[in-house]
Amino acid sequence: MKLVLMTILLMMTTLTYAESPQRIVTVGGALTEIVYALGEQSRIVGNDTTSLYPKQAELSPKVGYQRALSSEGILSLNPDMIILTDEAGPPTVIKQLESSGLTILKLKSGRSIKDIKNSISKIGKALSREKEAKVLIASLEKDNEQLEAIKQAIKIDQKVIFVLQHSGGTPLVAGTETAADSIIRLSGGTNVVSAYRGYKPLTPEAAVALKPDVILITTQGLEQAGGKQKLLKAPGLSLTPAAKNGNVIALDALLMLGFGPRTVEAAIKLNKAYGQL
Repeated sequence: MKLVLMTILLMMTTLTYAESPQRIVTVGGALTEIVYALGEQSRIVGNDTTSLYPKQAELSPKVGYQRALSSEGILSLNPDMIILTDEAGPPTVIKQLESSGLTILKLKSGRSIKDIKNSISKIGKALSREKEAKVLIASLEKDNEQLEAIKQAIKIDQKVIFVLQHSGGTPLVAGTETAADSIIRLSGGTNVVSAYRGYKPLTPEAAVALKPDVILITTQGLEQAGGKQKLLKAPGLSLTPAAKNGNVIALDALLMLGFGPRTVEAAIKLNKAYGQL
């Protein structure tokens, strides 16, 4: 009887796995990371250009930038599921994909630990990997407890401005309801830009008035800006306390802004960096 029961359970597990999607396209670096963290990377047949971690993810066929997707490129990979966020686009392409009959798992863009846990749970369920998802969520919660303990032990009072820099373009700064604002708050800092949502160009007058203690930027953005010294000489920024003290913190874009499994790691790194200034 015991042998029969074990056989039935094995058949049920095998059936569940077979019924879950086997050819997946992931759009969004954080979602790709989650699939890898669940050990199901072999199902990924393509991903977007923000999917750069782990290194193996760079080798997958690319379907374009997550906000500028091509339906033809995605459909040519013959997926049976597309996993993306509500930031994916353009809308016309998303409608084409939805009308194609493919299964689409659309998730909320990560802005909090709760959002990350929700994405892990839903992806785990879609891939019949609920157990692995629970383990990953438990690990994330443990890391977050460590972060909260660090923040309680050493109070950080750093006023931070996040600069989004593109080559040759005017720097943009992050207001509320952005991933940058969320990671600043999660790491224990204070975003000096609270008067508006999203990103806006940084004017010299605004930079001076905001008086940030720290300039936060991605490593990719810092390279686009021409390095730390050039960034510190940018109009407006050069007159801030952050520039006068040389306080620039740079982290990898996906690590810092992706809101995936490594987000707490990024927040801890930032918190420690604040404390060393």
